[in-house]
Amino acid sequence: MTIKLLIAVLATCTAVSAQASTSINLGNYTVGGIYALDALNGTAGGISGLEASAVAYARDRGTLFFVGDEGTGVVEISLTGQTLGNNLFDWSGTGSTKHDTEGLTYLGGGVLVVGEERLQDAYRFSYTAGSTVALASSFVSMSNVAVGNNGMEGISYDPRDGSFVTIKQQSPENVLAGTLTFGPATGAPPSTSGDGFTPPGGGVSTVTTLFNPASMGLSTLSDVQTLSPVDALAGTAAADNLLVLSLGSRKLVEVDRSGNVLSSFDLSSLLNTGSGDFNAIEGLTVDEHGTIYLVAEQLQGAGAPLNAQSQLIVLTAPVPEPETYALMLSGLGLIGYMARRRRRV
Repeated sequence: MTIKLLIAVLATCTAVSAQASTSINLGNYTVGGIYALDALNGTAGGISGLEASAVAYARDRGTLFFVGDEGTGVVEISLTGQTLGNNLFDWSGTGSTKHDTEGLTYLGGGVLVVGEERLQDAYRFSYTAGSTVALASSFVSMSNVAVGNNGMEGISYDPRDGSFVTIKQQSPENVLAGTLTFGPATGAPPSTSGDGFTPPGGGVSTVTTLFNPASMGLSTLSDVQTLSPVDALAGTAAADNLLVLSLGSRKLVEVDRSGNVLSSFDLSSLLNTGSGDFNAIEGLTVDEHGTIYLVAEQLQGAGAPLNAQSQLIVLTAPVPEPETYALMLSGLGLIGYMARRRRRV
């Protein structure tokens, strides 16, 4: 390899790594696969795989978890959608009447946090396949304001410092960040009318508004994901960025923590029948390689098939791996060696 060619290769690697230091660049992503998710018991009672509304990647298991917005439980699946197991939810004592699970994030060691939209409460639990978890035993409330079907749509854990980012769907939209601790309910909910009421007890929330969501120009907010878990972004400004999913705008955007849009991916053509009916894409997560996983509800329009299933969508892109930087360093060393050798000749 000539010095000129080696320098050209290194220049390309440097340009890619410099871009990755500030943005994951959604413009580089393409659809890598779409997989149907098992309906399981469907609407017959027990665990259901319908209306997939949130998804979380478990790095230490190499799997995904997802929930439907009927709140029956959590399902563990492979990275291509095969069912591996499930965990039922026991809602007694939570005060929730709708069980509207719209957010899910993975903390590690089999521990997850699931969010209930209408009460804006989050529940921490340990996953054990085939078991039932009592959600009221470990929860936190982020707001006691009645919001109906416009509340918490997503939650994401930042493993760097143990903080969380959450979003509120609309009326008004909101993006919040801070810490959450979890504790048991210490009494019965004050009422079970309407969407329900949070019981006394629980942990402490310090989440506050991160930025004005109007800066993103999205009509609704459907999920959020921190980018700090992506290995190639470690130690860079891009690790602070967020992915925000919008069902209303049919778009996925990357933003910094001031709300500036850095890149975007158009979802309008995905799972679109062309007849006005499309799968509602509502869940978002990312793995250490930068691969993005989305989940969508099954078709529910008048013409939807009786056996319609929720969907898993995989978005892939060539995100620089740590090996890229190793190649750069070895290349620089080789250039130095070749230069010294030429001087001796």
